[in-house]
Amino acid sequence: MTLKVECYSGHKADERPARFQLGDRWLAVEDVLDRWYDPHAIYFRVRADDSGVYILKHDEREDTWTLVSFRAK
Repeated sequence: MTLKVECYSGHKADERPARFQLGDRWLAVEDVLDRWYDPHAIYFRVRADDSGVYILKHDEREDTWTLVSFRAK
């Protein structure tokens, strides 16, 4: 599922997700629990303000964000 994501930009652009749109609803990222890299993407495991844990993938070549997985708390 492709997502709209607003990012925090610190010393680099799109450093980490700040909030993302899921359906009609925007969810704020409360905590980045983990991040890892592959050659063309960055993955973020985040806890959102609905207490769910999401894995978001940022494809840097395409500049697209996708929802990889979700776990309700």
